[in-house]
Amino acid sequence: MHENEVFVDDALVRRLLMGQFPQWAELPLKRVESTGTDNAIYRLGDELAVRLPRIDWATGQAEKELYWLPKLASHLPLAIPAPIAIGEPAEEYPWRWAVYRWFEGVDGIVGRIGDLDEAAKAMAQFVAALRRIDPAGGPLPVGSRRDTLAKRDELVRKIIAELPGGIDQEAAAGAWDAAMKLPEWQGEPVWIHGDLHAGNLLLDQGRLSAVIDFGCMGVGDPAYDTLFAWSMLTSDTRETFRAELQPDEQEWERGKGFALSMGLIAYPYYKESNPLFAGVAKRIIDEVLADYRSGVV
Repeated sequence: MHENEVFVDDALVRRLLMGQFPQWAELPLKRVESTGTDNAIYRLGDELAVRLPRIDWATGQAEKELYWLPKLASHLPLAIPAPIAIGEPAEEYPWRWAVYRWFEGVDGIVGRIGDLDEAAKAMAQFVAALRRIDPAGGPLPVGSRRDTLAKRDELVRKIIAELPGGIDQEAAAGAWDAAMKLPEWQGEPVWIHGDLHAGNLLLDQGRLSAVIDFGCMGVGDPAYDTLFAWSMLTSDTRETFRAELQPDEQEWERGKGFALSMGLIAYPYYKESNPLFAGVAKRIIDEVLADYRSGVV
């Protein structure tokens, strides 16, 4: 999916386990057919998972999750992961990697939510609970999750000008123009996940059961965590999510702008290399533009 991606296969993972965690080295090992973009994931036995960065920008996630997620977990209404062991570079693999507890379920890309209204309330409650946690000492969000909308303007306009067929270029430009007229965020930072799209949510029997991949998390602009509204919800269930979370109007509109930019950046990048994830990006774009055309604020 990426230039300079590190090759990971079963044999490498088995060697890493044998060298560093021999107590688990003989357990059955099976690669997970994940729609994720940055990590290779293996199921290890019945209760464990191995997660290895495939690209340099995904490094450092395990260490951050090991330190912070146990501190957050008891405050949150949905399960979240935390590494139980961190491995070191070895066997020509260049980065630290981690072993986690296995969560049963399927991600929100391949799974189907049984009741979107219930899911909207559950995710709003999760986001609200995350925001209530004391942000003191928390890390800055990773990379682009520190951006203002204005910082994304040049790239987004370039992408809009080059959009492939199937996306309404005029509506995308109009929606982005509207986002660029918003005042910059001046509020207090809060804990954010930073990447609440379908691929980072687990479903168990059609219900939200866990939120995974906190690689973007940090203390920042709350608008980023409204992404779920355009990633998985419909126009009516977005209203359920909004009523439960109660963001102010500027936060909601900023979140819509961030969602549009994330969809526009990801869609052409993954269109050929990861069509399922590109589908998530396309749905985000479509839902934001549907709101724009209908005048929903």
